[in-house]
Amino acid sequence: MELQRHGVFRKVEVQDHVHYTLAFIILIVGTLGVAGNTLVIFAFCSNRKLRTLPNFFIINLAVSDLLMALTQSPVFFINCLHTQWMMGELGCEIYAFCGALFGISSMITLLAISVDRYLVITRPLQAMQWNSKCRTFIIITLVWIYSLAWSLAPLIGWSAYVPEGLMTSCTWDYASPAAGNRSYTLSLCCCVFFIPLIIILYCYTCMFLSVRRTSRYLMLGSQVRNGGVSRLQHSVRTEWKLAQIAGVVISVYVLSWAPYACVTLVASAGYR
Repeated sequence: MELQRHGVFRKVEVQDHVHYTLAFIILIVGTLGVAGNTLVIFAFCSNRKLRTLPNFFIINLAVSDLLMALTQSPVFFINCLHTQWMMGELGCEIYAFCGALFGISSMITLLAISVDRYLVITRPLQAMQWNSKCRTFIIITLVWIYSLAWSLAPLIGWSAYVPEGLMTSCTWDYASPAAGNRSYTLSLCCCVFFIPLIIILYCYTCMFLSVRRTSRYLMLGSQVRNGGVSRLQHSVRTEWKLAQIAGVVISVYVLSWAPYACVTLVASAGYR
């Protein structure tokens, strides 16, 4: 390889079964990711009842995750079988760019879903006036523009895309002590993971408190306005169930990426 003499595409000396185990794991994860997200997209396209405004965010998440699985899993699997990076410098940059783009878009889409659920549950009247198909598509477009900006940064000089770990995958250079690499790692982790996570936690805390207050109000007023309260109670419960489903997805995503975010920050701090 062109840069192997500089140690960029070196081969890590570990037992081959470590690479093969990773290959097996990524094969399962990639297969489930492609199959699951394809089914979600198929269900959305084939059933008009599912084409609600909140579900457009779900579909955007499914598309992002599907592209993540398609662009990352096969390449990672092949490299694990060869026990080293096999795609060259350009392949490394393309692989890492796709991973960053689709990974960031997934996180920001989850943020959009949380804010959408927050508005529907805590400010239903404003949400009815604010929600529209045009604004939903604008938000989704902004999600991709935001993700694209962070993904392009290493390609234009702010940090760089290089092999990582066992040298069978590529990502931004979080282990280098260079100031640009450290600033990018810190900015990326804050603006793409930790700050969105704080906003998500705030939204769900407010939603939980709002649902609890509404439930108490409905219980107190049920004897006076039984019919109207029953409909309102059903509506609140439906929206809260949707929020709970989204919360489970967000929780799994955060638990999946939190260790990686912490590792990059630790490495960036000098503990490679």
